[in-house]
Amino acid sequence: MYGAKFVYGNSDKSPVAEEREKKKVVALLSGGLDSQLAVRMMQKQGFDVSAVAIKTPFCDFDCGRGCGFEIRERADDLNVNLKTVYLGDKYIEMLKNPKHGIGAGFNPCVDCRSMMFDAAKKHMEEIGAEFIISGEVLGQRPMSQHAPSLRTIEKESNLVGKIVRPLSAGLLPPTDPEKEGLIKRENLGMIKGRTRKTQLQMAKEYGIENPPNAGGGCLLTDPAFGIKARDLFEHTETPTINDIDLLKIGRHFRLDKQTKFVVGRNKDENEMIKAIALPRDILLEARDHVGPVSIIRGKNAREHLDFASSVTLRYSDAPKDRPGVVSVISEDASEEITTNRASEGDYLKFRI
Repeated sequence: MYGAKFVYGNSDKSPVAEEREKKKVVALLSGGLDSQLAVRMMQKQGFDVSAVAIKTPFCDFDCGRGCGFEIRERADDLNVNLKTVYLGDKYIEMLKNPKHGIGAGFNPCVDCRSMMFDAAKKHMEEIGAEFIISGEVLGQRPMSQHAPSLRTIEKESNLVGKIVRPLSAGLLPPTDPEKEGLIKRENLGMIKGRTRKTQLQMAKEYGIENPPNAGGGCLLTDPAFGIKARDLFEHTETPTINDIDLLKIGRHFRLDKQTKFVVGRNKDENEMIKAIALPRDILLEARDHVGPVSIIRGKNAREHLDFASSVTLRYSDAPKDRPGVVSVISEDASEEITTNRASEGDYLKFRI
């Protein structure tokens, strides 16, 4: 029961409304089911939830690989305000030497989560929120969601005691909001591990329709993509966003320490390669046959034109038994190279 409170002077709020004003919290919203459930749990307990969605060069909402959830649509369904934060060059710099190492792919999950919570912390301070919530589940992910990593993430983001993980908080040490009486342990979940049975049941109870499937949510957790990312960072001092965009498409070949070759796999990728190409890149395409657009990038690009032309022809519809012509377009000029299709043995050793 709230006590009476008298306020003199002009005020837009009645004494009762001011006293009962909802406490604010900030949610890290991925668009996945777990983060949606965390929001619903806090809303049920009377909190005013604002969401922060984090984009990185490897987990963009438009990439369509696990992280392609309709974030804004999810935020609208949850009736929460949404702020999007992009971690670009800062994220790439972290990837060059992640403090807490990488996972099975090229995923620096602990450092990544720390950066995400740091961004949420800034928003928390901006709006005067009490604490931050996330949909993390204890033991769900091997690198970042076991108890020691959760503690490390809190320390690295200077949020010790200020992160509530509602789905598993009943199994974790009390946080500041619990100690201060803002939340009660009996209202917190005790979910652990990779099973989704409990979450799916909760989704029904909260009216969340068509809950998204569980996904890695980040290209860096994909082992095949991780190999290409590792190669890029090993051979490029500071990769650019353009370099990373190129990683997401095509067949990749490492020709030498300073030169890379990428072959498009379909019409959409061909168009993307043309759009991504920089002035010093070289583009190749079979002149008389349907096939890929290829790109050579690097200091020694021109030294590999014959090889790149033969591989480009190999992935086209050009016949095997006679030479074909490949158009070569560079910043300086256009030319044509007549070559034979490469054999598998010629190029597989360069495939990343």
